[in-house]
Amino acid sequence: MRTLSSAIVAQLRDVLGHPTEFIPLHEPRFEKNESIYLQQCIESTFVSSVGQFVDRFEASLAEYTGSQYAVAVVNGTCALQVALQLVGVQRDDEVLVPTLSFVATANAVHYCGAIPHFVESEEETLGMDPEALGEWLKQTAEPAQGVFRNRQTGRRLRALVPMHTFGHPCDLEGLLKIAQDYRLELVEDAAESLGSYYHGQHTGTFGRLGTLSFNGNKTITTGGGGAILTQDSELARHAKHLTTTAKLPHRWDYVHDEVGFNYRMPNLNAALGCAQLEQLPDFLASKRALFMRYQQAFQDLPEVALIQELPKCQSNYWLQTLKLSDLVASERDAILAATNDAGLMTRPVWKLLHTLPPYRDCPRTPLPVAESLEQRLINLPSSAGLV
Repeated sequence: MRTLSSAIVAQLRDVLGHPTEFIPLHEPRFEKNESIYLQQCIESTFVSSVGQFVDRFEASLAEYTGSQYAVAVVNGTCALQVALQLVGVQRDDEVLVPTLSFVATANAVHYCGAIPHFVESEEETLGMDPEALGEWLKQTAEPAQGVFRNRQTGRRLRALVPMHTFGHPCDLEGLLKIAQDYRLELVEDAAESLGSYYHGQHTGTFGRLGTLSFNGNKTITTGGGGAILTQDSELARHAKHLTTTAKLPHRWDYVHDEVGFNYRMPNLNAALGCAQLEQLPDFLASKRALFMRYQQAFQDLPEVALIQELPKCQSNYWLQTLKLSDLVASERDAILAATNDAGLMTRPVWKLLHTLPPYRDCPRTPLPVAESLEQRLINLPSSAGLV
């Protein structure tokens, strides 16, 4: 007897074949200059936070994304933390973040001493819903001395952090309007969206600051790493200063003029990133081809649909995502068990952030769509080179 679980396993095997080994969700590919650049880095002896590959990686990132400046750091979480600090987020401010996100989005807010204020998601993009957020802020935000405050808590509403879920650009036009109307700083969490574009512009370049991640499971990896993007020369200078312990330049003296962080990306990691970035167009083409194969494979299963890019958007398809209909949401765990038992790694979306113990008491909007999506999303094997 056909079950939805068995049908999904069959369609995955139709695309991916019958693997003799477990197919992971997303693994890196090292096929070009990685070993060469790493050897050059080792031979130079500059393996820490100074070296030619760090500068080269930053320049290449800026060129690729269309950002004037890129500052490479050790991971995407600290990139977001510093970006929030640079736009003026302070202790006891509230920062609007999606509840449907990886925990790092909320953690970066917490590291600044601020409070995450969790907001609703859209069904199509999986990102922040500007319409729902606008309605919420009409009820919740009140002007006070040039800023807006949460009338329920009295705290200042300081920033808005959209996250491009699984690489799919969210509705930036609507969110930029909200940021303007409520005097919020928009800082993009583009950790998952290197290679994604909204209306022809690269994600991470719409606010004054945006951030990227190069963790081992991202579209390109530096092993561990992240970056801050900005068009503002002073913000770029300050970002680099803060992430290199706020040390003033001097031939030998150690003077640090503010509390900084030891967040500079090591040259070794940047060497890996340079080689990976050279292959990014090929990775993106491969992931798009995989999406097309999945789309064809699942078109005759009315109970499921693939998340896909919207008009005027270009997704990097970082993680291919299957969305179950409401009628079969209860079968999610059975599908996860069947696919993983078959050697095909799948996983659910993250637990909604407002449900996690550290954040249960934080303010939040009504979240019916996010709560529904949490029960219906399944990530499929998504590595470049699978097809």
